[in-house]
Amino acid sequence: MFRADEQPAEPPTPRWSGSAAVPPPKPRKRAWGESAEIPPVPVPAPELPPEPPEHLTPVDPWAGADTGGWDLPPAAPPPPPTPTLPYPTAPAARPYSGPPAPPVHSPAAPEPPRPEPPRVGYPAAPPPAYPVSPPPSAYPVSPPPASRTPVPSRPAPPPPAPPPPAPPRQRRATTPPAGPPPQQQAPKGYAPKPARRRRRWPWFLLFMVACCCGCPAYYGVPMASQYPADAALPAEVADLRLRDDNTSKATAKQLEAEVRKAHWLAEDTFAGVYGTPAGKRVTVFGGTGFRFTPESDAEDEMVRLTEQYSLGEAQVVDTGVRGRHQRCAVGRADGQDVVVCTSVDHGSITTAVFTRLSLDDSATLLGTLRDQTVTTNQK
Repeated sequence: MFRADEQPAEPPTPRWSGSAAVPPPKPRKRAWGESAEIPPVPVPAPELPPEPPEHLTPVDPWAGADTGGWDLPPAAPPPPPTPTLPYPTAPAARPYSGPPAPPVHSPAAPEPPRPEPPRVGYPAAPPPAYPVSPPPSAYPVSPPPASRTPVPSRPAPPPPAPPPPAPPRQRRATTPPAGPPPQQQAPKGYAPKPARRRRRWPWFLLFMVACCCGCPAYYGVPMASQYPADAALPAEVADLRLRDDNTSKATAKQLEAEVRKAHWLAEDTFAGVYGTPAGKRVTVFGGTGFRFTPESDAEDEMVRLTEQYSLGEAQVVDTGVRGRHQRCAVGRADGQDVVVCTSVDHGSITTAVFTRLSLDDSATLLGTLRDQTVTTNQK
């Protein structure tokens, strides 16, 4: 308690706790449309100073406790300990079945010999077929101590004899197949069938050689004998004479242009008009150059001239020459009957228009004209 004239001392300044001072909160921003009036800031109520402990009534912590004496009554004696069980008795040692050991310091007494078991004789095993490695060599063993009596050991069996060396491997000779025994004969009325010998002709090789050499020769010989070729119109062929007038020259020039247009791969072209005093007329035109399919070219030539000469069905004429094909057909030109024939091979094409002649005569005359007009340049 303080006296009335004394004032209580101010509470001490709290010590620094290590935490930073909390700054005052920033003023809140005004939202859109909110009034611009600033609301009054609430002022916190001042904290009351703590009430001093001198004005409180003291409390006796030992109120109501018996503090007459601190002497404790004597303690009761502890209970007797629990008796322990006795340890189990160890089992008796088993008797040693072997011979008794002699004393260490006394001389060793001789041991009576032990009876040997009866030996049983086993049959000797045959030597193995594979090589057997020799038995390992025995290592030296230290002698037993002097205090013990050496025990006689069984004699070691003798080592097995090494197997005999294997004979050198020989190559097995191939024997021919066994035939019938010489004494065996065929039944009566049956003759033995002779063994068939196997032919070893290389048929496949011969077939390949024939295909590789025969096919090119079959198709290559006509080409080599008919190409290249040259063409030149002769002045006379049998009873025919080559006309040299202006009309015949103009007709020949027009026919050469048509041949060049129809056969643009031709190397050379020719055309001419022949006549006889009796009034026969033969017009010849054609060209030279290599042709791979003369038969197809002969049919195309007849198709080209069908509309111009009103040709009928074309007939095949046998030329007797491999690689040369000939076609003939009957038609009309300038109001009279005509025969159109064409002969094509691998080196040339020759076409003629005949008047006042039959189809067979026209085919024969075309062959004569072709042989005298076209010449093969064989190297």
